Amino acid sequence: MNVKTFGAFAALALLAACSTPADTTSASATGAGSVIGAGGGLASGSQEDFVANAGDRVYFATAQSTLSGESRGKLDAQAGFLARYPQDNVQIAGNCDERGTSEYNIALGQRRANSARDYLVARGIAGARIATISYGKDRPTALGSDESAWQQNRNAITSVR
Repeated sequence: MNVKTFGAFAALALLAACSTPADTTSASATGAGSVIGAGGGLASGSQEDFVANAGDRVYFATAQSTLSGESRGKLDAQAGFLARYPQDNVQIAGNCDERGTSEYNIALGQRRANSARDYLVARGIAGARIATISYGKDRPTALGSDESAWQQNRNAITSVR
């Protein structure tokens, strides 16, 4: 009788160990996890909140690092978000399409990241909260060798740190 009772308790223990509470993370397009808030929404000030409410990237014309009107509007939304969450620091990564040399694209990516950073600083965000990096053509958003892919890869992506 003790063996049967022990076996039943062991089976219950195994079942209890296998069950876990609901997953509180979800994968984003970049593969990073996100914390879901108590009400089922995004955690305030998180990367996912940033993407959903401000947008994380701006796009550039071929071989350019100047901001378009649309890009300035997106950066205005980012500045508003960062003003609401002064504890958040960000990194801006400048990216390029596959055309051009590695050296040229690293320099162009850095100019793009700096352009976005300078705009945010002009909107009142402390420069000390913003790091920049250039990936040049090494981290494409879209794969392919056509205008559609190139347009998507000419960007600056802001990430909450």
